[in-house]
Amino acid sequence: MRRLDVINIGDPAQRPAPSMPSACESHGCSGGPEPLIPPPPSFGEVIVNGVEIDPEAIAQEIQHHPAPDAETAWIEAARALAVRELLLQEARRRGLEPDPETDESGRMEAEDDSLVRMLLEEDVQPAQAGEVECRRYYDANVDRFRTPDLFEAAHILIEPEGEDEAAWASAEARARDIAAKVGDDVTAFAAAARASSGCASAQQDGSLGQIRRGELVASVQAGIEALAAGETGREPVRSRFGWHVLRLQRRIEGQTLPFEAVRDRIADMLEARSWSVEAARYIADLAQRGRVEGVLIEAAAG
Repeated sequence: MRRLDVINIGDPAQRPAPSMPSACESHGCSGGPEPLIPPPPSFGEVIVNGVEIDPEAIAQEIQHHPAPDAETAWIEAARALAVRELLLQEARRRGLEPDPETDESGRMEAEDDSLVRMLLEEDVQPAQAGEVECRRYYDANVDRFRTPDLFEAAHILIEPEGEDEAAWASAEARARDIAAKVGDDVTAFAAAARASSGCASAQQDGSLGQIRRGELVASVQAGIEALAAGETGREPVRSRFGWHVLRLQRRIEGQTLPFEAVRDRIADMLEARSWSVEAARYIADLAQRGRVEGVLIEAAAG
């Protein structure tokens, strides 16, 4: 069954019930009265074609809808259960009989989940992405299909022996001295890393391996990218960890994947996007033809 991201149609009964930590886990072994648990929020009745959604079910569903405030979380949870009820009512009206499937781990699909899946498979047909649509998307988003640049780099970390400026200044002086002594000699750099670096990478001659942008702190990444292949930076770079003597072994430029290599992936993505839009429209149509009170169900823009 495809997942519809704009709504939640999972079976609440299949989700683990929320649990409170034990007294020991919450450091409550010393005894005393149990803390009062506030009642779950409620912002009105939710009724779908005369069937009220259980307020307790909405309260349990809230945990699956992170939101900046309680009201927004309640609305999203209530909408998800209202959508589920709409779909189940339509499936039963049509006389569908559940035909549960088994997932890869051997778990049997719940009967209500089976009804929802069967209804959506029968009534929601996504547009098939052809060669023209896939090519248009590729050309408009070609940067998404480029492999990342890789930087094979190494560093020597000189940690300050204290938090004051004098300690940081002393560490900087040591880093500058090491950078001047090793120069661009890879063997000398490796020996200095093993002898002086405060990083675990010292055991690998200071090697950081092949790194991508975003994997290191910004100042260190920028320092590495400023170097030519085979160059050791003469200016140490400061981070919250200490001073870094940086070396770039080589730069591996990213490559743009050809259209043929990603065409199927694009087609799947466009079909999934179309399915989400069509499913939202289908659900909004069910809501418009019926009577849903307490929450608004409308089609997603598409």
